[in-house]
Order: sequence, then C-alpha cells, then structure tokens
Amino acid sequence: MNKGKDSLKWVLLDLIERCNNLRTFKQIHTQLLTSTLVANDLVVPKVANFFGKHVTDIHYPCNFLKHFDWSLSSFPCNLIISGYGAGHLPWSATLIYRWVVSHGFVPDVYTVPAVLKSCAKFSGIAEVRQFHTLSVKTGLWCDIFVQNSLVHVYSICGDTVEAGKVFGVMLVRDVVSWTGLISGYVKAGLFNDAVALFLRMDVAPNVATFVSILGACGKLGYLNLGKGIHGLVSKYPHGKELVVNNTVMDMYMKCESVTDAKQLFDEIPEKDIISWTSMISGLVQCECPQASIDLFCKMLGSGFEPDGVILTSVLSACASLGLLDYGRWVHEYIDHNRIKWDVYMGTSLVDMYAKCGCIDMAQYVFNSLPSKNIRTWNAYIGGLAINGHGQEALKQFGYLVESGIRPNEVTFLAVFTACCHSGLVDEGRSYFNQMTSPPYNLSPWLEHYGCMVDLLCRAELAGEAMELIKKMPMPPDVQILGALLSASNTYGNVRLTPEMLKSLPNFECQESGVYVLLSNLYATNKKWAEVRSVRRLMKEKGISKVPGSSLIRVDGKSHKFLVGDNSHPQSEDINVLLNILTNQTYLEGHIDTLS
Repeated sequence: MNKGKDSLKWVLLDLIERCNNLRTFKQIHTQLLTSTLVANDLVVPKVANFFGKHVTDIHYPCNFLKHFDWSLSSFPCNLIISGYGAGHLPWSATLIYRWVVSHGFVPDVYTVPAVLKSCAKFSGIAEVRQFHTLSVKTGLWCDIFVQNSLVHVYSICGDTVEAGKVFGVMLVRDVVSWTGLISGYVKAGLFNDAVALFLRMDVAPNVATFVSILGACGKLGYLNLGKGIHGLVSKYPHGKELVVNNTVMDMYMKCESVTDAKQLFDEIPEKDIISWTSMISGLVQCECPQASIDLFCKMLGSGFEPDGVILTSVLSACASLGLLDYGRWVHEYIDHNRIKWDVYMGTSLVDMYAKCGCIDMAQYVFNSLPSKNIRTWNAYIGGLAINGHGQEALKQFGYLVESGIRPNEVTFLAVFTACCHSGLVDEGRSYFNQMTSPPYNLSPWLEHYGCMVDLLCRAELAGEAMELIKKMPMPPDVQILGALLSASNTYGNVRLTPEMLKSLPNFECQESGVYVLLSNLYATNKKWAEVRSVRRLMKEKGISKVPGSSLIRVDGKSHKFLVGDNSHPQSEDINVLLNILTNQTYLEGHIDTLS
C-alpha cells in the first residue's frame, strides 16, 4: 500500500512539474486530496512554484492553503508566499500574506523575509516600510535573518539611507549584513561609501562581497586598492572561482590596466562567455581596438558563440579602425544567426558604417531600427557630419527634436561638426545659441568651442573666433590654438596674442601638427630664432612628425604599413606588385609621369 502511494507521489510530482495551466492543476489537486499527499513536504514546494508562475488569481492558492493547520506549521504559507515572490507576479505575495493573516495565520521569522523578497522584485518601497514596522511590533525584528532581509531589500529598492539605519542598530552582523549594504551602495552608485564600509568589515568577506567591492574599485579607477583586494581574495578558497576572476579582470580593464587583465585572462583555465566579454569589451574601452578584434577571432576559434555585447564591442572596434569589410561580416553574422537586435547593437552598426564612410548603409540600419535612443541619433547625425552631408545632418537634428528625444552635448557637437565640415557659419552660430538657451541650457565643452573656432577660422572670420575665445570659461587648448595657427598660415589675417604664443610650448601635447604650424608661422614672418626654438622644443619633448600609415586585413590578420617602412616580411613582393600596378596606371593614361 505504501509502495503504491509512494509511486503515486512521484507521478503527481512530475505532473505538477509539467503543468502550465490552472485547469489541469485542479485535476492534480483532486488526486492530492484523495491520496492525502496534499501536505507532503515534497509536494508543497512544487505547488508553490506552480502558483508563482501560472496563477494570477490568489483565490485558488488561498483555498489550497485551507487544507493546512497553520498552528502546526507555517511551512506551506511561507512556501506559497516565496513561490509568488520568485515568480512572475511578485506583488501577489503581499496579497496572499494579507489574506492568510486575516484568517488567523501568525507570521514567523521566515514569513517576513519571504514577503520582503517579493517587495524587492517590484521595488515596493512603501510595502517594505510597512513590513519593517510590522516586524518591529511583532518582535520578529530581533532575528538576524529578518534584519539582513531588510538591509538587502532597502538596498535593492535604492533606499540606502534606511538600509544604513537598519545596519547601524544591528547588535550582531554577519557577512550577509555587510555584503547587503556594500552591494546596495554599489548599486546606488555610492562607490566611495562601499569602499569605506568594506574597509570597516570585521568578518571574512564572501564571494558576493568581493564581487561588489571590486566593481566599486573599477568604477572609481582605484587600481592600487583593486590590486590589494585581488591579493586578498586569492588567499580565500573562493578566490579561484570564475565569477571572482571575471570581476577582477573587469576591474583591471575599467582601471585601464590592460597588462594585468590580460595576464589574469591567460591564467584562467576554463573561461566562460563573461571572461571573453570582459576582455574584448575592455580592450575597446581602453582604445586597443586591434587587440580586441584579434581576441574576438581567437574566441571564435575556441568554439564560443559571441553574444550581443561582444558583437557590439567588435563593431565599435571596426569603427575605430575603419574595417568596413569586417564590420559587414559581423552584420551578416548577426543576421545569419538570428541574434536578437537591441538599440545598442543597432547604434554600433550605424556608427561603424558611418565611420567607415558607408553612409547609405548607416542610413538603412538607422531607418530599420524599431527604437532609437539619443546615442543612435548622435551616431547617425555625427556620421552624416563627418561624411560631408552637413545639410542632411541638420535636417536629422530637426527630426530628433520633433521625436521628443532631448539632444545632449554630444548631439550639438555632431551638429557643430556638420556646420564646420560644410562651412555653414550662420547655422553654426544659431545652433550654438540654441544650445546655451532654453529649453536646453547646456554648458558648452571645450570641444564645442573648438568646433566653433575652427568653423569661424575656415570662413576667414578669425576676429570673431578670437572674440569667442575671450568669452570661454576655460583656457583654449592646443586644438583651438592649432585652428588659429592654421588660419594664420592660410590667410595671414590672424594675430595671435603674445600670451597665446607663449602658452603653446607649455601644452603637454605630443602631436607634431601644432608645432609644425607654429614653426611655419614663424618662418613666414622670418623669425628664424623662434623657428629654431620650436624645433629644439620638439626635440626635447621627443616629438617627431608622425609618418603616414595604412591598415589592411587579410585572412583575419591585420597588416600595418608606415611610410618608408620595409619591415614587413613580404615587403619585396608588395613593392613588385605596386610597381606593376603603377606601370599599368601610367599606360592607361591615369598619371603623367612615373615616380
């Protein structure tokens, strides 16, 4: 008899597991009642999970609970509440709670955390405060499990002040208490508070603690502290866990310590998609796009399927390097593998095509996106600007405003770039006034002033450019003075003040262009002593004119060529082929003389 009942129990458990509608469950429920298995310790968790996922009306779960004697055990009620808290309808957990309490149920130290967990799911801060008050009135507050739940849920809901108050009055704190508040500070962006609290910890940290505090170090750029925590975590057994290594690697990347990140990446015996994502995305953020693409190729060779985050980063790398063919391959890969599009991937595609000069495809992708954010618009308007479509860029800015999305500083920078590249002086002045006036009231960055100065100088309005520089709330940078120098060399009508000329040598700039312009300006005015001074300064700073370069990618490998460089292993073959092409071009009449 017992054997038959035991077999029925396993059959019913399997049926509950596979059930996905209330009508079928009611039939199973009948079997549970007739077999007296309804209160079985294995059955109740399965039922609770089913209710949380599939039952929107709380009346049936409440009727189900009537079969139990709550005075003997709170287990069924707590499980049903937890089931809703973990399911798709977390707010229903509070309704279940109120119903059972109104029918005589007495909550215990397991009930309150279960309800609080559901409140965290729907950010019900008002409900959290109510249950906090209830736990104090009923004396359940004294339990550390309840206190830790309150710290955690307040933090999840963004009320770190109240979480800190709960933490402050706790007589006993364990690692969950400390980690709950530290992670809350990190989630709220209070990274310095998280670090300060971590340094006060008087218990051994756990994995969650290390993950949270390493995230804070990465956001703050605290490389030395991050290294110290890396050394500390390596002394614990969980220091070898992949989630910890991934977090340490991400911290190094955010602190722009590529060498440390790469060393750790190479040491990880079994990497997951997060490991690859941290490295590939981090390399792009650290302005190492070529290394990012090389690592992406290695990842594909390792059998990993890239996700949307990685593909978005690779597209950004392609945009930085101008690798149109590779960017197209990524686009085809996305479509072929039916990877779900999102606004970030779409924005990266628009940016890649625009920066690679393929503005038609940028427009096609932009128009195909079902949703756009301000970054998408900025990428498209900026792409139109740098490709010489100034009027179209300004038209798109108008559409942006009509869409209701608020332009930001980057948007106006793209607009000024459009005006500058297309010589639209009046429009540039107008948009500059719009930016600084209601309803936008944006403060121009140095880059905005730089665009305007460049626009005015190109239009031979150097005097107006000088007046704008005088009104700037910050001193001009080397780019602005470079624009003035360029205008002076071209038009000869710019009179840089002695203060500006004296300030140039003090700029910490390693670009040769500005120094060459300054040297040419002095040479035009036959100030040979100053010419020698500039050249001597370049030598002292180790600045030399950067040679031209080109980049080509063949069979997944990138080749960079510099002017006058013969270090490539196939340089002789390349030169032979170039000579053949040059001769053919000459014979077809495209050039007058052979070099």
